[in-house]
Amino acid sequence: MKEIIKAKIDRTKLAVVLITVLVIILIVILILSRNLDSIRAFLLRSGQIGLVISVGLYGLLGASPIPSEPLTVLLSALYGPLNITIVATLGNLLAALVEYYIGRKIGDVSDFQKRRQKLPFGLGKIPADSVVFLIVARFLPGYGAKFISVFSGICHVRLWRYTWTTVLSTLIGAAIVAYGGFGILNLFK
Repeated sequence: MKEIIKAKIDRTKLAVVLITVLVIILIVILILSRNLDSIRAFLLRSGQIGLVISVGLYGLLGASPIPSEPLTVLLSALYGPLNITIVATLGNLLAALVEYYIGRKIGDVSDFQKRRQKLPFGLGKIPADSVVFLIVARFLPGYGAKFISVFSGICHVRLWRYTWTTVLSTLIGAAIVAYGGFGILNLFK
């Protein structure tokens, strides 16, 4: 009887966490999508402090399905690709840690570790704590990085391993997008 009550409480906690995350995501999407031009103008006026604010913007994007690449290209045009490679790396690390934290809470509430081996298609055997997996899977197109962050949290990957692999892969990705975007924008000048 206690197990049935505990299972209902766990499902209630999971539902509350998921609904809270979805509400936060919707709020961030709404704010960013309606104020993109004013955010750009504000960053232009703010000078170097805009770099610090930009790190926070990446953190907000981490709680949403909005990819950060357009922001990286925009900022590289404003501040230069080297500065934005660093800012994007720090900002995307912040976003990844937010996603990891969300995944960790989902994993705790859902008791995922006990259910992991029952996943279909052999998904329970994915080596979530493998260095190669953590680095390479982050480069999957679309939402690969967000998926890996949440999945790593759910699977309780050690925070240090998760952090350094995230920094490495994010630095490479940020450099490619910042320098690539900067180069493409310069072609149209």
